[in-house]
Amino acid sequence: MAKARRSLAGKVVAITGGARGIGRATAAALITHGARVAIGDIEAPLAEQTAQELGSGTVGLALDVTDRASFSGFLEEVERRLGPLDVLINNAGIMPVGPFLDETDATADRIIDINLRGVIFGSKLALERFFPRGRGHLVNIASTAGKAGIPGGATYCASKHAVVGLSEAIRGEVRSTDIDVSIVMPVGVNTDLYSGLPAVRGFKTAEPEDVANAIVEALQTGRVDVYVPKSIGTLLRSNALVPRRVADLITRLTKADQVLLSADQVTRAAYLQRTSDPVLPAGAAPTTPAAPETPTPAPERKTEMV
Repeated sequence: MAKARRSLAGKVVAITGGARGIGRATAAALITHGARVAIGDIEAPLAEQTAQELGSGTVGLALDVTDRASFSGFLEEVERRLGPLDVLINNAGIMPVGPFLDETDATADRIIDINLRGVIFGSKLALERFFPRGRGHLVNIASTAGKAGIPGGATYCASKHAVVGLSEAIRGEVRSTDIDVSIVMPVGVNTDLYSGLPAVRGFKTAEPEDVANAIVEALQTGRVDVYVPKSIGTLLRSNALVPRRVADLITRLTKADQVLLSADQVTRAAYLQRTSDPVLPAGAAPTTPAAPETPTPAPERKTEMV
């Protein structure tokens, strides 16, 4: 007999990078299941606007995941306004693409700061709250890029491999408790972050709602490995069992090795511009940005994950 799914009614859930894309879709899905949701985002006004649009008492707050004090303050405010934290979804992330040697050191630093260090901060701060209560659920959104090396996204892949390894290690440390850890690994998702990129051959580009529904299911069932679509997990597991030359052939046949190198930078321009602009304090005048080290725009810290 199938195990009964856990109710999410009344659960307090905090989502990073929640103002748009996967974060927003996940918040909306959780609200329909009765959860009390808070979204944090580097774009505070957008977080507040999104919260108002979602309704149901959703809270929108400023959050810089690369700043531990900001992250701690975010979770403190979430608990002050909604109650003890039950779930943290580490969703915030960026994905610049292009040849590895064209990537600036500043861009690499941003990727690591947001995609990895932010997840480390969030995971520690959540576990500090979960352990005394003996329960909680940590959801770290990685990527299928966390299980493979994809040309055109070397540092991004490195950050996602790190998130997978981090999550596996944390899961081992909390195994004797009622704290769950889920690792979400989508293929390309139809958000601004994935704009201008083709689908992997044989796999339809997912919608944010697909990822959101998979996260809801993971929270209800305790699922650890969450692939979106599920079939991509089967392919990745199969590749790990066959000789490298066969795995390389499969990669070439699906053209997975060309996806990130085939980016339409014109289509991605709006995303790159938005994510490369620093977030200024209220009333501050923008400064003229310095010329980039290479033609590849360097993204900043304010978007959702895929």
